[in-house]
Amino acid sequence: MSEIILEMKGVRKEFPGLVANDNVNLQVKKGEIHVLLGENGAGKSTLMNILYGLYAADGGEVIFKGNVIHDNTPKKAIGMGVGMVHQHFMLIPALTVVENMILGMQEGPNPVINKKEAANKILELGKKFGLKVDPYAKVWQLSVGEQQRVEILKALFRGAELLILDEPTAVLTPQETQELFTLLRGLTKQGLTIIFITHKLNEVMEISDRITILQRGKVVGTVNTKDTNKQDLARMMVGRDVVLSVDKAPANPGAKVLEVKDLEVKNDKNLVAVNKLSFEIRAGEIFGIAGVDGNGQSELVEALTGLRVVESGEVIYNNENVTNKPPRYLIEKGMAHIPEDRHLRGLVLNMSVKENMVLEDFYREPFTVNHFMKFDKIDAYSKELIKEYDIRLSSDDIPVGNLSGGNQQKVVLARMLQRNPNLLIVMHPTRGLDVGAIEFIHKRIIRARDNGSAVLLISTELEEVLTLSDRIGVIYEGQLMGIVNQKDANTNELGLMMAGSHKAS
Repeated sequence: MSEIILEMKGVRKEFPGLVANDNVNLQVKKGEIHVLLGENGAGKSTLMNILYGLYAADGGEVIFKGNVIHDNTPKKAIGMGVGMVHQHFMLIPALTVVENMILGMQEGPNPVINKKEAANKILELGKKFGLKVDPYAKVWQLSVGEQQRVEILKALFRGAELLILDEPTAVLTPQETQELFTLLRGLTKQGLTIIFITHKLNEVMEISDRITILQRGKVVGTVNTKDTNKQDLARMMVGRDVVLSVDKAPANPGAKVLEVKDLEVKNDKNLVAVNKLSFEIRAGEIFGIAGVDGNGQSELVEALTGLRVVESGEVIYNNENVTNKPPRYLIEKGMAHIPEDRHLRGLVLNMSVKENMVLEDFYREPFTVNHFMKFDKIDAYSKELIKEYDIRLSSDDIPVGNLSGGNQQKVVLARMLQRNPNLLIVMHPTRGLDVGAIEFIHKRIIRARDNGSAVLLISTELEEVLTLSDRIGVIYEGQLMGIVNQKDANTNELGLMMAGSHKAS
């Protein structure tokens, strides 16, 4: 049996109203890639934050290299040989790579660190582990993939023997993901141990040696990757069989519903985020937009739904120029919007489920007659949707904020789809949801298409875009790199476009 480098026994962590880790046991072998798998909120990151000293456990013990860790801190964890690369990088863009590396470090009694020696060490480590980085490059000048390599190098520079990667592919193109996987395999061959946090089943099967599955703060089981498959892992994550593929008939596009012409939109920093963007969507089709997060997707959706000012260009909706029309006008014309952040834009968390069900229509009949709200009508309507969309709750009078993420998303989905929209704009429809909720929501989006809605789907999950879309556009720095038919799409070409290459004509 391989040497156990890390053991976590009976670890418990509570936050107000939530048990994030409930008696968690975990064993990690030296030199393996061990995946922590589970939906958002399953407790994966919390567990690793305890190991890294960012949180103090409420119970249990952590044993690293045979030693029980007491009163852990990040400094102590780094000193023992634990490194962590967070989902959102902890780099200062204005500093160079070497400056980021030595930030906060002090060697012996002399607080001065020799920058040239540190740069040489970075080059040596880069050569040893296949992580070529210019020590004197400014971080802001590096690509996202290069910044991630800097984060990994930073951990190795500080002597990491166990490396924790939290959702490391969330910001990468498919090509960058493959480069990362090659790098990680190389690191384990040189004796490093890696814990890889993810919710993507394809990645799990490709990169891991063993997998520990968490569900609602508890360990469901630990399995060898060679002895399992995606279907079994999905069942362990959700507790039932899940259909991972989506059945859909070929699209039957009808009349043009939305046309976007040379759209220019600025972000909150007053910089151009959407740059002369043009596309169209027809009734009965799903047009998917793929791309790494932060390339203008949010600003595009906000402009189309009346939430952000369009600087120039036109939005033509059902043959009407609706550029810079307010949200209510667009809603009353038949547009529906499932926003990227359901808490910020999709729900009023302290209002009841039934009140959330009528947020767009509360002022109209049958919910309001002669300026008086008809609560019996709202209640009946809410109960009907709860049943149809299989929303799990004790009562529709409870605050919607008390529901799980999947059930909250179903409330937004039910409210929007029940209006039979002629244009449905959906952004990150399944972010943070388990595979069971994903299965349900995908079916509903396809049903909307089949009922004649034009659907604009925006997601950073390339697999989701490929699965649901009929046509796919790729956005990079606010521009479309090209549009391909789903049946002709391949991951390699889309990945190159996501990195800024125009589609080959």
